[in-house]
Amino acid sequence: MKNLVILGGGYGGMRILQRLLPNNLPNDVQITLVDRNPYHCLKTEYYALAAGTISDHHIRVDFPEHENLTHKYGEVASINRKEKEIVFTNGETLGYDDLVVGLGCEDKYHAVPGAQEYSYSIQTIDQSRKTYREVNDLPAGAIVSIVGAGLSGVELASELRESRKDLKIKLFDRGATILSMFPERLSRYVQGWFEDHGVEIINGANITKVEPNIVYNHNEPVHSDVIVWTAGIQPSKIVRELDVEKDTQGRVVLTPQHYIPNDKSVFVVGDCASLPYAPSAQLAEAQAEQIVVVLLKRWKNEPEPESFPQFKLKGILGSLGKKHGFGLLNEKPLMGRVPRLLKSGILWMYKFHRG
Repeated sequence: MKNLVILGGGYGGMRILQRLLPNNLPNDVQITLVDRNPYHCLKTEYYALAAGTISDHHIRVDFPEHENLTHKYGEVASINRKEKEIVFTNGETLGYDDLVVGLGCEDKYHAVPGAQEYSYSIQTIDQSRKTYREVNDLPAGAIVSIVGAGLSGVELASELRESRKDLKIKLFDRGATILSMFPERLSRYVQGWFEDHGVEIINGANITKVEPNIVYNHNEPVHSDVIVWTAGIQPSKIVRELDVEKDTQGRVVLTPQHYIPNDKSVFVVGDCASLPYAPSAQLAEAQAEQIVVVLLKRWKNEPEPESFPQFKLKGILGSLGKKHGFGLLNEKPLMGRVPRLLKSGILWMYKFHRG
């Protein structure tokens, strides 16, 4: 039996499982799925878990079951490509014939002193639970500082405003305007929503240091009862330690077939892969579709595709609480209730495997 090992049950790993099971997996291939948790987590909704507007039950999806699928739960320590095995923190090893690395990302702290030690995160479900406990135990009038006003920071700030109207929320943004990568009209809409709902946006921010309950913006101390860091991501430590070519963001450079040059047995999917797009769940799934094509060709001893068409990404959607949202679909800005409804519908279809 050949062993396909999938490291990480995120969006890319799940899409590979969905395309191979139950009917497309050859009889002489088994799959081992490795993850910390016994369920798939909807990472795009961690902001709502941290804000306390949903329970983690709502963002868990069971992994598929199949006679040729084995689940292994544990913490990966390293990947030994020479021996073709995974090494776990408890010393156990797991061999592979083909490997898909989908270990996701971690917070990037940009060498800001104290940022990792004294701020909270929403990068994993465990970190989001911890952030929820800290934020929702705060007394009325407490200050929550969110560092980073990308999509995660914006969604967390807006959801927290609806969850805890008594809190003072500060959103630190490096740009001159919030969500500056979006069209100006959309950016103004989001900025206006925050102003109308009493969220303070600090534009042109430069966080130079973090201490217990203090964020230093341009070296000026700002008292904060809880500090949440959403100011950038980087590939997981396991991937950062791989001795392979990386891009300037630390992501793995791949062939058009999504495996490591000179090592056809190791594919990389999702946030750890060097692609000409910003990391997203949608991108990980699109990449996974192409990886499945390569694997099936390989298992049939057929030539692998020399190239693939460009990914057709549909756009991006963000939430401003439960009733409003924003987004870009086919380069067209959307604002108000429609993008929020669209996002809710997409989430419902994904969770219940109907789309």
